[in-house]
Amino acid sequence: MSTPFAVDLIDIWKRFPGVVANAGATLQVKQGSIHAVLGENGAGKSTLMNVLAGMYRPDSGEIRIGGSQFWFRSPSDALAAGIGMVHQEFKLVPSFTVAENVVLGSADRIIRRSSIESQVEALAKQFGLNIDPARPVWQLSMGERQRVEILKTLWRNAQILIMDEPTAVLTPGEAEELGSVLREMANTGRSVIFISHKLHEVKEFSDEATVLREGKTVAASLRVEDTDTSKLAGLMVGSSPVTTDRPPDREHGPSLLEVRGLEALDDRYLSAVRDFNLDVHSGEIVGIAGVSGNGQRELAQAIAGLRPVKSGTITINGDDLTHALPVERFRAGLGYVPEDRLGVGLAPRLSVIENAILRNYKQLRQGPLLVEEKMSTYCEDIVNKFGVRTGPLNEPIAGLSGGNLQRLLVGRELSGEPKVLVAAQPTRGLDVQGVKAIQDLLVAERAAGVAVLLISEDLDELLTLSDRLLVMHSGKIVGEFDPVNAERQDIGAAMAGGAQG
Repeated sequence: MSTPFAVDLIDIWKRFPGVVANAGATLQVKQGSIHAVLGENGAGKSTLMNVLAGMYRPDSGEIRIGGSQFWFRSPSDALAAGIGMVHQEFKLVPSFTVAENVVLGSADRIIRRSSIESQVEALAKQFGLNIDPARPVWQLSMGERQRVEILKTLWRNAQILIMDEPTAVLTPGEAEELGSVLREMANTGRSVIFISHKLHEVKEFSDEATVLREGKTVAASLRVEDTDTSKLAGLMVGSSPVTTDRPPDREHGPSLLEVRGLEALDDRYLSAVRDFNLDVHSGEIVGIAGVSGNGQRELAQAIAGLRPVKSGTITINGDDLTHALPVERFRAGLGYVPEDRLGVGLAPRLSVIENAILRNYKQLRQGPLLVEEKMSTYCEDIVNKFGVRTGPLNEPIAGLSGGNLQRLLVGRELSGEPKVLVAAQPTRGLDVQGVKAIQDLLVAERAAGVAVLLISEDLDELLTLSDRLLVMHSGKIVGEFDPVNAERQDIGAAMAGGAQG
């Protein structure tokens, strides 16, 4: 008789109002392996993992762990069975230390801080998770916060670890470190389920892969070493995958975005952007690469008017808008796609219509009141033009997939026909088709003469789309590269604060 699988999900069905998220999905994961779960946005990956983690109860089907059947009523039931999940959106208390977050809810009522910190430090070293247990979480980078989430599951002795888009917020270097951590966990007999859209990481990290499409399993337990990224992408989308081509060279127009001597502070009132100078011309995409936490977020927010400027100037389309309100910058021709689409770009509790008109609602009024017909027409134009797949337009956007949320956000910003577009991590967490859709929109804006500032942690994306590639470190530009001829190791050295291009 064969050894039972560590995880065996059999014919899982899960329905929500108007949506079948899982339609008989199956998944078999071996002990001591790293198993990738692939699929487009909306394919049912996260729902299936939430069923396994006890957050959703399946309508039908079986959950078997180590050969025994389970029925989870809550995440605590799943954790008791040895299942832990690291979500894409971290669930940490910023004011608590690393150690306090790790043991929260699972320690005695009275604890000795030094003892807990020593135990957490020992656990971290065992799995190669370099972290200071005494540091407050609010001081940590996104990569460090993810290590805390992993430590939380290890502290609770999880034998099956679910990672939902674990590299979406990581730089290439941090992603490689995570891959080593996952392999060490598998070597200790744990099973890792790895949800990702980055197929090169799936090839690098995983032993097997299961592909979902429209809630169903279309390929189960493929040996990753026997397949390639093109085949995996084809299984995900149901056809031969398409990729974005490098846009043709073209003459650039006048400078539409000029930043001179910019200094901006971070949330701790420390200098995050320092003596920063930048020009982006009409019909040009300027890419900014860098390790997360080196001032990219603060730079984008300062240009958009969401973060005050300590010194320096920001000129948009010829107007000095250094201290202008965000709405004044929008009217001057600035479009802004923030990296946090739900925290900053969109309002989850508002409807599709309400989110679509947030930028232009004043044009849809009659007197003091909004005209419902105008609102619906304006929203429908965005939905149709930018391919947003959605249900009723008057329902909250919370039910939309990540790709459709991003299309709605980008469509809203582009509907204002901007002269300058700042796009921060515009394809983070999107599937193959979603990435291409957003990248094609950026290329189209470039062709229309828009000045595009693309801030991304996806080096492949930057090398494909950028006319010029700048590397940011410690709040400054430390290197400039020609994306066509640049060597990756040189860009990586600059990202680490080393040699300049």
